[in-house]
Amino acid sequence: MHQINILVYVKQVDQALRVIRVSEKECQPIIIHAPEEIPSVLENKDVWALIVDAEFAHYETWKDFLQPESSVIILGQNEAETFQAFLTWPVEFHLDFIIEKDGHSLEPILSQVLKRGIYLARLKKEWSQLRQSVNLNTINTRHLFSEIAEIKHLINENYIQELEKRISIETRYVWFQKERQKIENIIRKIYSANDVSSLLSIIPDIKELLQAQGMTIYIIEENEALGKFLKPIIWDDSFINHPETFKYVARLEAPDFAAAVARFGQEVNISDLTYDKRYSPRYQNNLKSPLKSILAVPIIHEGETIGVIELYNKLIMGHPSSEGFSKDDQHILRNISEHLAIAMTKLNLIQYDALTGLLRGEAFFDKVLQKINSMSKRKREEGSFALVMGDVDWFKNYNDRNGHEAGNRLLQELATVLKQSVREDDLICRYGGEEFLFFLSGVSSLEEACQLTERIRKNVEEHYFPLEEFQPRNNLTMSFGVTIFPRKRLASNEQLTKEDLKHLVHESDLALAEAKGKQTWRLPPSDLQNRSLTKNMVVAYSRDWEKPNQITLAISTQEKLYREKRHFKRYYNATLLLYRENGELKVSKTINLSLGGVKFISEKPYPSNLPLELVLILGKRAHPLKSQVVYSERIGNDSPHFYTGLKFTSLTSEDFKVLENYLEQIQKEAQN
Repeated sequence: MHQINILVYVKQVDQALRVIRVSEKECQPIIIHAPEEIPSVLENKDVWALIVDAEFAHYETWKDFLQPESSVIILGQNEAETFQAFLTWPVEFHLDFIIEKDGHSLEPILSQVLKRGIYLARLKKEWSQLRQSVNLNTINTRHLFSEIAEIKHLINENYIQELEKRISIETRYVWFQKERQKIENIIRKIYSANDVSSLLSIIPDIKELLQAQGMTIYIIEENEALGKFLKPIIWDDSFINHPETFKYVARLEAPDFAAAVARFGQEVNISDLTYDKRYSPRYQNNLKSPLKSILAVPIIHEGETIGVIELYNKLIMGHPSSEGFSKDDQHILRNISEHLAIAMTKLNLIQYDALTGLLRGEAFFDKVLQKINSMSKRKREEGSFALVMGDVDWFKNYNDRNGHEAGNRLLQELATVLKQSVREDDLICRYGGEEFLFFLSGVSSLEEACQLTERIRKNVEEHYFPLEEFQPRNNLTMSFGVTIFPRKRLASNEQLTKEDLKHLVHESDLALAEAKGKQTWRLPPSDLQNRSLTKNMVVAYSRDWEKPNQITLAISTQEKLYREKRHFKRYYNATLLLYRENGELKVSKTINLSLGGVKFISEKPYPSNLPLELVLILGKRAHPLKSQVVYSERIGNDSPHFYTGLKFTSLTSEDFKVLENYLEQIQKEAQN
């Protein structure tokens, strides 16, 4: 019997040892370490099979050395790379491949594949020998013809199977390439996300990739009442309304799919929920469609579970599949969760609210305490701090009329306005559904804290929010309650605690109740004569209100002239602005700009409705526009300059196009 030589070319020593263990009983393995060794090894050796790593398996490397009688077995860990190498070989060769996976033994499957390869190589060699000898022995022609026909049938059958296998692999390869591109796009979006909203924009992509009907992402939080629990960043594709949050959270000890994944760090992939006790009321009552199948994987960062991803109802041709999610789906979602964990940690979703991007309550308290307690006693005595609670006026009316999705978009836009309204050293958090907490540092008195808060209130009042015209008073506004940190407490050597802050929150909440028009037993009756002017106010909590001459300080909004309410997004950008006054050309710069108007700095006030011709320097282009003065107001008590607001008039389609292009360029530069 001929010696059966097996050529082995793999890149890892342990891989070579496994191949030797499988093949050495029936074959003679020949190990090569570099392409240069191939000619000398094959010169005097009859090779029955080649076992090669996918990295070195392209046909071009072997075409001058291997005959079609030899079988080829490709080993690879990357499925795409293995398929690509597989498809380079001519159909005359018998090929097979093995995808190596961590935790799976190579030996059993390699043994089967190798036996098949050697068997087919023997058939091909016998066929070749018979063809050579058929002319030498005419006595047994019929017998030989019969054997030849049988061997030819086997070879032809194998040839057809080889073609079918290659077509199947090529189809799978094309599918794999498309899916890989989708996955790469998702991962690219994850790492390019610079806020929570852009991170969560991947949800439709993941659902499309894995053909899921719904998706939820949780993070783990902890408080005194519930202990550790899962809170959805997004529930079944939607942000949830804050007052209803309790319906969607899951305590880690609860019999619940997501809780089990978070508790044990193990994935869940189930298509039969009939008798599963983890099918909790959360899923039964709150999902948009009845749950048929579920796939859930933990989000793990540095060995610690920080959240969970869930997919609901595997779809086939748009309808829920009874088989549920596949192992491949599970593997893909596991990989995505690893990247998502890094992005969530980078964006610090443990500390920041997913909808607004503002600090969460607990993280807000921690940062306030860290800021104050790290100061020296002298600095604490010199300065002071204020805590402010703000609440959106008639928010329920907005939600009921326009829907929760519109309410969520409003809160996102409002958060942007609030962030632009506070100073760099101040802190802001989303404390509840439409409630916000502010920490104002470096204020000298309660009056100054109220003045800073009044600026925030004014910015909200003057900003145009979509659909605000349907609100009471045809405007969207906020009310605020202000309290100042006790001087005695700040001057002491004792560290402030979270309980101290929560007491101050209670004080600001009482002041807010007064601003909203509610009578409270802790505050005296307001001195406001007209109770119809409640809401859209700043009210301060005074600890000295019981003294005869002390009353609650209130800054209310009286009836006033119309102020600019632009129906377009503002871009805070400084660019040159030229305008003509009495024939003289004036040069200034913009504070903000939109498709509807511009705010700039002027040397003197201008009367309302005064027409002004101006030229805006938009990038490298100077563009003339017509406008009308809406208001002029002094920048500050001691400033010689004024803020002047203009609205554009007689805009042409060309004007709109120029402005749109410039504002889009500003937005792109801000994102980069």
